[in-house]
Amino acid sequence: MKLQRRQFLHLAAGAAALPALSRIARAQGYPNRSARIVVGFAAGGATDIVARMVGQRLSERLGQQFLVETRTGAGTNIAAEAVVHAPPDGYTLFLATSTNAINATLYEKLNFNFIRDIAPVAIIADAPLVMEVHPSVSAHTVPEFIAYARANPGKINMASAGTGSPVHIAGELFKMMAGVDLTHVPYRGSAPALTDMLGGQMQVMFDTVPTSLEHIRASKLRALAVTSTRRLDALPDIPTVSDFLPGFEASSWQGLCAPKGTPPDIINRLNSEINAAVADPKIKAQFEELSLIVLSGSPADFGKLIADDTEKWAKVVRFAGLKAD
Repeated sequence: MKLQRRQFLHLAAGAAALPALSRIARAQGYPNRSARIVVGFAAGGATDIVARMVGQRLSERLGQQFLVETRTGAGTNIAAEAVVHAPPDGYTLFLATSTNAINATLYEKLNFNFIRDIAPVAIIADAPLVMEVHPSVSAHTVPEFIAYARANPGKINMASAGTGSPVHIAGELFKMMAGVDLTHVPYRGSAPALTDMLGGQMQVMFDTVPTSLEHIRASKLRALAVTSTRRLDALPDIPTVSDFLPGFEASSWQGLCAPKGTPPDIINRLNSEINAAVADPKIKAQFEELSLIVLSGSPADFGKLIADDTEKWAKVVRFAGLKAD
C-alpha cells in the first residue's frame, strides 16, 4: 500500500513537471466535442447536483457540453469502473467522493484499483456530517454520550445510510476513537434511516447536514457535534467532535477524476477551469445552501487527499471488520 501510495502521489504531481508552453499548446485543442461526467449516485442527490453545477460551468467556460451520466450500483463501483476503463482523453470524467477511498478496502475484489487507475483532476467540495441523537437520549454533549454509551454497551442503535457509506464509517471512527460499543443498523439510504431516527427506533446517527438540519432546528433531533475540524455556519453553536476527541475528522469530499494516462495538460486545464468555477460567488452561495464547503487546489493536492483518506479509512474498515454487503 505504501509503495502504491508513493507512486500515486508521484503521478498526481507529474503534471506540474511539464514545460508550461508545451502544456498550453496541447491543451488549446481541448475540448473539441462533448464530454461526460459519470456519477455513481442517484439523480437529485448532493453529488449529482454538484456534478451538474460544475458541468454547466465547464460547458460555459470551454464551449462544449459536459453532460452528467448517472450509473448507480455497487457503492459507486460501477461508475468508477466505467471511467477507469474509458479512453484517457479527457472526455470521460468521474465525480469521485470519499466513498471511493473507503471502497478500496471495503471491497475485497474489484476489477480496478482506484489509486492505480485514476488521475486526480480537482477537489471541489467537502460535506461535513453532524452527530445527532434522538431527544429521548439523555446525553446533550459528546462526553455525556460517551459516558452513556459506555454504561450501555451494545444497547444503543446507530443508524447509517448503508454499510461502508461515509455516514457509517464516520460512526465506526467514533466508536474506535471513543472506545464505545454501538450497534450498527444499516439502511438503504439516509431517508429510511432518518425516518427511524425521528421515530426513536434509532438513537444516534452521523448524517449529512442538509438532510437533518430542519429536524435539528425543530428540536426533533439533537445535534451533539459536527465532524469537520471547525464549526459550521449552518450550526454555529454546535462544537466539533474533535473538541472532545482530538484528531477526529470525517466528511464526504467530492472531486473530479479522469482515467490514468489522461494527458497532464488536459488535467491542468480542467483543474484551472474548475478552480475558477468554484471561486465564483454564485457557485459558492449555491454550495452553501447545500451545506458544502468549497475546496480548491492542484491535482497533486487532490491526489494526496485521496491517498491519505484511503489509508485512513482502511484502518477503520479493518478495525471494525467490515465487508461489503
